[in-house]
Formats: sequence, structure tokens, C-alpha cells
Amino acid sequence: MATASCTGYRAVVEASGEVVAGPVLGERVAWLTALTQAMTAGIVAERWDARDLDLLAGGVGPDGRVLPVKGWVAIRRLGWGCAAAAGSGGVYLSDRVRRCAEEQAARMLRAAVHRRGVVAAILATWPRDPRRRDEVERKALRAALPQGVSAAEIRNRTRQIRAVLERDGVLPGDLTEVEEPPRVAAQAVLAAADRQLVTLIRTGESSAMLRVQLPLKATPASRKDWAWHAIAMTLPPTVGAQARPCTPTVRIADGRVRIDLPFQSPIPSARAVGHTVAPGLDWGVNTLLTGSVARLRDGQPREGRVCADGRMLRYDATVISAKLHRLRGHREHLAAKRDHCAALLSGLNTADAHDVRRVALERGLRVVAVEHERVCARIRRLDHALAWSAARWAVDQAVALGAGVIYLEDLATLEARGVRRGNAALSGQVRGMVIEAIRHLAAKDGVAVVTVPARGTSRYCPRCGEGGSVLRHVPAPDRPGERGWKWAYCPACGLSCDRDHAAAERIAARGLLGQRHTRTAPGTGVRTIAVVVEGNVTRARRRNRPTRAARRARRTQTDVHPRPPARARAKTRPTPKRRQVSRTKTFSRVPDRRTVPAPDPGTPGMGKRPAGQAPQASRSPAGRTGPVRNPHHRTGFHRVAATPVLPLGTYAGGPPRATPARNAGNLQANTENRRR
Repeated sequence: MATASCTGYRAVVEASGEVVAGPVLGERVAWLTALTQAMTAGIVAERWDARDLDLLAGGVGPDGRVLPVKGWVAIRRLGWGCAAAAGSGGVYLSDRVRRCAEEQAARMLRAAVHRRGVVAAILATWPRDPRRRDEVERKALRAALPQGVSAAEIRNRTRQIRAVLERDGVLPGDLTEVEEPPRVAAQAVLAAADRQLVTLIRTGESSAMLRVQLPLKATPASRKDWAWHAIAMTLPPTVGAQARPCTPTVRIADGRVRIDLPFQSPIPSARAVGHTVAPGLDWGVNTLLTGSVARLRDGQPREGRVCADGRMLRYDATVISAKLHRLRGHREHLAAKRDHCAALLSGLNTADAHDVRRVALERGLRVVAVEHERVCARIRRLDHALAWSAARWAVDQAVALGAGVIYLEDLATLEARGVRRGNAALSGQVRGMVIEAIRHLAAKDGVAVVTVPARGTSRYCPRCGEGGSVLRHVPAPDRPGERGWKWAYCPACGLSCDRDHAAAERIAARGLLGQRHTRTAPGTGVRTIAVVVEGNVTRARRRNRPTRAARRARRTQTDVHPRPPARARAKTRPTPKRRQVSRTKTFSRVPDRRTVPAPDPGTPGMGKRPAGQAPQASRSPAGRTGPVRNPHHRTGFHRVAATPVLPLGTYAGGPPRATPARNAGNLQANTENRRR
């Protein structure tokens, strides 16, 4: 299940044939979302108390029947519907529009019930020191919490309760005392309606038609003020030909009509155990992802023999991270200016509307607020692009290697402590978004994503194991006596390699050796390994292919290129001068055109390929089915340095590569000469 965001540029009114342009269509969609938003906000605010949340959490209606899964049906069975208030004020709303508002309210209240259970468990096991729990308090909290609650959620809710305790002096009794009623988004959940309000028809491989009833005015008074609108939309390439689209959700974003279209597509099932080859990925501060490929030597996890090929996979986004860090600093500066202007405005006299100082402050506040929103939008777009680019690179590496699983470091407990600059950079990473993107893309290719414990991966040597020597972290291999963090050196076995590379090898080893401890969360499907199974990692060097002369010498047992005698090697004449070659002067200027990732021209709906490197021919890895991706993968950023995607056989002793067609004639001629 996935969601594709489409844009509605124009529509046709079916009754009159009128073509509605984008601004008018956006205005009518905004009227619909405003009506549903007002009804949803009324239901949530009215039922935001402990008694009603207890009734919803019980799952049984007043008549003794179990509440159904559909939210709007459960809301009406509890008697919380908005049918009575819908006709007030002279506004006409159909029953299907009220269903959309009630469905959105039910989803928000059920999410509040989940948060309420987490808050209740934390309050019941409130520790002596809320900043740090001991082992007994941690076990008691885990026993009281609902299943599937992450450590990050526990930490955030604890901070929220602690803020209320510091403000009021007493612990809150319920979620309603900790939070205000949540803000309702301006959207219309059309999935709760039927064909009397909305229909969706797929007209082609990359096109669809959405028919929906929209109001013709802000306050429709009768049925005549509603009309059917046919909105033609183009489906993105992610919606395949076999995908089944579902009823969408409409909203307004950046002045345009956005249609969030969920779709279902068949995917292969990913197995949790039985893997022999797997990449392990480690997180870094500047280098976003560092990976290593590991293989079970005997094919059995219990043997404890893991072999790595020594090749480091790296997705280096240092320049993009620096850009994000600068943007975050600029955002904080704008937020401080905005708060300062608001504080100055609150100190002025509100009775004098023509005060020069007040007019200037209001103008400056508007300018700063608009600039702050623009910087925030820029950060969101850059984070989204970086996360999905890194996820695409990681999944492509696993598919090219023929691996059925990706092992990631579980950093749910990662938290910035102190005021160091590195902690601020860690807090600003997009790791959560990267993990979700990797899980989404890997599911389409039948690749499992499993997280392993992160404790000790960078501390101990992958050759010696946890019982061996502790790694010494130095700034560079030629500076072993200084203290650093980039390079790892083992005094026991002499290992010297990149710190993240060593951690990635241990992550892959923990995943392959602990496969039988893989657990799948029933609600979310997230797979984790909580048991640490250690094993030493050996590194197999790649054998160099002998040259043609060396192979010929091996067959004839003679030296093809004999070394001349020492007397012949003596220098008897001066070295001749080199011939002067004219060189063209080059300039280090930025080119007018930059290379960008090129889509496959054969894929329908991808359009023309932009300027850049021509796509190379690719081979499907052995044992894999489905679409063949370009192994020379482009990351999507001009300043990102990433390891190219190569099949496992090209560097790990796999089958020999096919002979290019342009060398077929030379190969045949050499064969005939050898026979003669």
C-alpha cells in the first residue's frame, strides 16, 4: 500500500460542460475542505475528555455491540455524529460529506486513545528521576506499555509530562490535561463516501479521472449548489500498470489542488531468515550511510563464520548536510526575530491603531514570518529528496548483490546530549525518514529490512570480536597517537580501516548470525533483532585476473618478457629530451549545465532524458527477476559522492563477465592464430 500525490489543474462540470480552471477549482475544493474541517473540529473538541475516550477505548457501543472498524460508523453508533448540527446556519450538506468529517474525527480520536495509553503507563510507573530510569523502572514501564511503543515515543512523552509537572507542580491525571485538542487539517477524506459523492476511474496507464461533488458557493443552501466535477489527473510513474487505485483524499497545498491517491500493488513476500548474503549499513554524521557486504561462509548461522569482501559502500552527503545545517541556523535566527517582534508588539498600546511603531513592527513581523515559512519549506524539500535518494541507493545495492535482506543499525535510542556541535548535527539528521523510505522501496523488491542492536558496533574490533581488544579511534591512519573518531585501529590484530566501515561489518555479522532471533511487530510489520549474536568477521581479498601475457607464460612455462642482463641495462647515452606537445589551456569555471540523474527512456511516462551521462547497459543479477536497473546509479544530487551499484559477481569472485561485442572479432582472430 502506497500513496501518490497528484495535482488537479482543471475540471469539467458535467451538467453544463463548463471548464473550470485551476484557481476556481481550488476555491471550490477549499470550500469543501473548510466544511469538513469545521465539523471534524467540533466533534474532536466536544469529545476531548476522559469519559468519552474511555468509551471509545472500550470498543463497545451503548447497545452492547462491538464498534466496527469504519470510523464514521463507530462515531454514529456512539451518538457523536454531526447530523444534527449539519443543517444549522442554512448550510446544506449531504450525508456523504458528513461521513468524511466523521471518519477524520474517528481517526484522530483513536490516535489519541493510543497516546493516552502510553501516557497512562508512564504516569503509573513514574520514576524517581525522570531523566534517567534504572533497570527495574525500565522493566516495569515496558510491562505496562502497549505493544510496539518505541523508545523515542517514551522519551518524548516523558518530557511532555515533566514539562507539565514543572509548570503546575503536580503530575497530570490524563492525556486531556497534557494536550489540548489536536489541530484538524483542512482536507476531505473521500474514502468514507460512496458513489453518490465520489468515483474514481482509471483511463490509462498514466491517467485517471476523479468525479466528485463540489459546492458552487462557500455556504451551499440546497442541493442545487452542489455539482459533479470531473478532474483529470496524471498518475506518477510509481503507480504501475497493475496497481489498483483507491479513493483519494483532497486538499489544498501551495494554492493547488492536491489529490493524495492511495494504491495497492502486488509485491513479493520478504523472508526473515535463510539469508547468506547481506549488506550492513551504519549511520554517520557527515557520511550518511556506510555499508559492507558480508556472506555466511558455510551457509549456516550457527557456524559463526562471516566473510566480508573488504569493499566499502558509501553514500557521502557532506555538502548537503552542511547546507541543511546552514538552513537550520538561518531558520532559528528568523524564529528569534519573529518572537522578538511579537514580544515588542505585545508591549505596545493596542488602543492606538495608527501608531507608527506598531505599523512598522507588524510589517516586519509579516516579512519575517513569510521568510521563516519559506526556509522551513526549503528544509523539508531537501530532507525529503536526500532521504529518498539515499534509500534508493541502499535498495539498489541490495538488489544488485542478490541479497534478500538489509541490516540497519537500530538508533531509536540515539539522543543528543550536551551542547557539542556534533550532537546538533546528529539531531538534524533525516535518519527516521531514510529508514521509512528504505522499508517502502525494499518491500517492492521483496527485500527485508531488519534493525540490529547498535551498542558496541563501533567500540570493538570486527576481527577480534567483543571479547578481544577495544578499537582505538584516531583521526587518520598515519596519526595513531592522537585522539580522533574517523579512523579505527586495533592494537591486538593490527586492523586499520575506516570506523564506519568496521561498524558496518559488525552490523552485517550480527544480522546474519542472529537471523533466528528476528521478530516482526504485528501492528507495523517492522522487523528487529534484539539479541546480540557476536562472531568474528574475516576479510577475503579479491584475486587479480592475470594478464594475457601471464596466462600465455603459464601455458608455455616460459618467460614472455625476459629481463635483460645487467650489462644491457647500463646507461650509455644521455636521456633524450621530451618532445614538446601543445596543450590547450583550461579554465576552472562552473559549467553552464550540470549532469542530473537520467531516467530510463524506455519507461513510459518518464519523458525525455535530461542532459547528462547516457544510460549504460545493465545486467540482471543472477537469481533475480523483475525490472533491470542501471547499475551505474546516479544519486540525484550534484554534490553527493556515492559508491556505484555493481553486481556481486563483478568483484566477489562470481561468474566471469561477458565479452563485449566489439571485441568478438579480435577474440576470434586470436583463437585462429593460436591454433595455427
